[in-house]
Formats: sequence, C-alpha cells, structure tokens
Amino acid sequence: MKYLRQLYDWVLHWADTRYGPAALFLLAFAEASFFPVPPDALLIALVLGSQKKAFRFAANCTVASIIGAAVGYSIGYFIWWQSPNEFSSVAHFFFNNIPGFSEKLFFDVQHLYEKWNFWIIFTAGFTPIPYKVFTISAGAFQISLPMFLLASFFSRAGRFFLVSFLIWKFGEPIKAFIDKYFNALAILFTVLLIGGFVAVNYLIK
Repeated sequence: MKYLRQLYDWVLHWADTRYGPAALFLLAFAEASFFPVPPDALLIALVLGSQKKAFRFAANCTVASIIGAAVGYSIGYFIWWQSPNEFSSVAHFFFNNIPGFSEKLFFDVQHLYEKWNFWIIFTAGFTPIPYKVFTISAGAFQISLPMFLLASFFSRAGRFFLVSFLIWKFGEPIKAFIDKYFNALAILFTVLLIGGFVAVNYLIK
C-alpha cells in the first residue's frame, strides 16, 4: 500500500505544475498502450484545480487515450508476430515485463472478440480491465480498425467525461474523500481489477 500511495502522490504532483495538462496527455496516451497507471487520479486533481476546464481536461484525456489505443493497435498489427505462429521479441517483452499480459490471456481475448466484438472493447475501455491488453490484441488479431476506434472513443470518452462531470459537480468533497479513504479505494480498485479478469474468464466459458 505504501508503494501505491507513493505512486499516487507522484502522479498527482504534476497537477501542481504548469506541465499538468501535458502530463495528463502523456499518461493517458501511455496507459492505453503500455503503462500500468490509469490517468484518472491526475484528471481528478486537475479538474479540482480548475473546474471551469473540467471538460477540456476530459477531452485532452480522451484524445490522448485514443491515440495511445491506435499505437497499441499498431504494435499488435505490425510488430507482434515474428511469423504467423511465433511471437516477436516485442511480444515477449510485454509478456515478461508489462503487468496484465500473459500468453494465455492474450489468446483468451481472441475468443472474446469472436463472441462480443464491439462490446468487449467498450467494456475494456470503460472498466478496470487492462485496456492495453485489448488495444494490442485487437491489432494482432486484425480486428476491424474503424469498429475498434469507435468503441474506444465511446468507452474512453464516457469514462473520462463522467469522472470530470462528478468532480465538476461535487468538487472538493470528492478530493477529501479520496485523500481520506485512499487505501480502501486502492483495495477496491484491485478487487475491481481482479473482477474484470474474472468477468473475462466467465465470458470465455
């Protein structure tokens, strides 16, 4: 929990600098393709600092995340395979170093695309399910790019604009709540994350 708190504080410290919006853009971009930390905490802090810019920050986050999703798709489409049945060194790097990736989950996701298509991408973009697994696998399995981008837009925009709206509406009490109950919220997020994987496995069966 101490590590999570330190990581949370490091993300939030950008909100107190002039680089906050740029950091938000880069964080949202990276999270959609390889980085494990979601941008929501920084988005909340920035909106609290300037509530009149709430939806501008949400748009910033959405655009960056979709660009990051397109990069993730490109990684899967262009450099994920050494041959039709052999992973590239890039794929092995992700499997060995990026949280949330495994060969089993990667192939399980293929079955989800076959069964749920648009809706599984939307679910991954809106919930704690690791989105990067789905952006890269979408490219690797050559999922329709227009459909992928459309699902990504609706899910990412829905998530980030919802967060911004709640902070814009309720303001500082939400920040105080997060600060006071961070450990409990971190546990809850972890439960939701695990629940996301359980949901994925349930859908596969």
